[in-house]
Amino acid sequence: MKAKQLPWVVAALVSLTCTALNSANAAATLKIGDPAPKLQVSKWVQGDPVKEFERDKVYIVEFWATWCGPCRVSIPHLNEIHQKYKDKGLVVIGQDVSERDQKLVAPFVKQMGDKMTYRVALDTTDDKMNETWMDAAGQSGIPTAFVVDKKGMIAWIGHPMSMKESMLDQVLAGTWDTKKALAEQEQEKLGEEQRREVWGEFMRYRQKEQWEKADETLTKFEKLLPEEDRGNLGGLRFAMLLDRKDYKGAYKLASQIAASQKENTMLLNQIAWTIATKEGLAERDLPLAEKIARQADETTKGKDPQVMDTLARILFLKGDKEQAIALQQKAVDASDPGIKRQLQKTLDSYKAGKAPSDK
Repeated sequence: MKAKQLPWVVAALVSLTCTALNSANAAATLKIGDPAPKLQVSKWVQGDPVKEFERDKVYIVEFWATWCGPCRVSIPHLNEIHQKYKDKGLVVIGQDVSERDQKLVAPFVKQMGDKMTYRVALDTTDDKMNETWMDAAGQSGIPTAFVVDKKGMIAWIGHPMSMKESMLDQVLAGTWDTKKALAEQEQEKLGEEQRREVWGEFMRYRQKEQWEKADETLTKFEKLLPEEDRGNLGGLRFAMLLDRKDYKGAYKLASQIAASQKENTMLLNQIAWTIATKEGLAERDLPLAEKIARQADETTKGKDPQVMDTLARILFLKGDKEQAIALQQKAVDASDPGIKRQLQKTLDSYKAGKAPSDK
């Protein structure tokens, strides 16, 4: 694997949200509190067609594409929401847009199996869903989700990984405060602009290796994030310490993060992968990488293919090739179609007795 997925809040800021839509962040004409545009799809790939929004149901319309890595990350999360709320009046629609080849969608959905059981639809040949929803709302990146309430009004717009069950509970109960949600979204837009500005400043300092200024700016950026998201920046601080060749400080921080964020498996997996594969490290602490990867594997109960892929790489680099091959095979078997091919290539490399190239 060339890279592991970062926590979504950081991923969005480092351009891991897929941006391949036609809009250029034009002024939004569709916002929270407005009537939801009609559904204009060319084909329903999975599930019963939805001809119109029924007044006794709540809908999530999530825009995605098979080529979008962050979309693949959000699909299992969206499926969990579907499974939990499908008998409570919630209908989930995975609306495929900006697809490079629509013939890829049906096989993708089939291979996802029980990880993607909600309705899936294709856009029209003239991109009507993209135009009337995404472009109209000023949304230029996927995945993006819209929640439509029982009155057919837009109740919420945002990244599906940030969609909270408490919000869905209120929308289903008819107690969601749309006006408050709109005000909060407008405030969030202002905050996002400020965060992007500070993030750009941080990246410039980092690229110039002005480490003290970069660290100060990252601290400034951290204060602009919601408190629950601040812990995700530990991975960036760790990576920056490696860039500075402060290996002692980097590995000390990695150990602290592993101890304090035991449930943040995505972050732990990213750190373990970085230790194992980052080029140019004069000091590579593989025992620490293995410890952190095993911790993530235990937390995910040995079911996360990306975590297994990381642990297998570490074992291979340590010389335990048989165990690495066995674990990589498990990762391949457990993976979705979006990453299966790459995991298989890695497995083939291990069987050939060499570490794969991640370039």
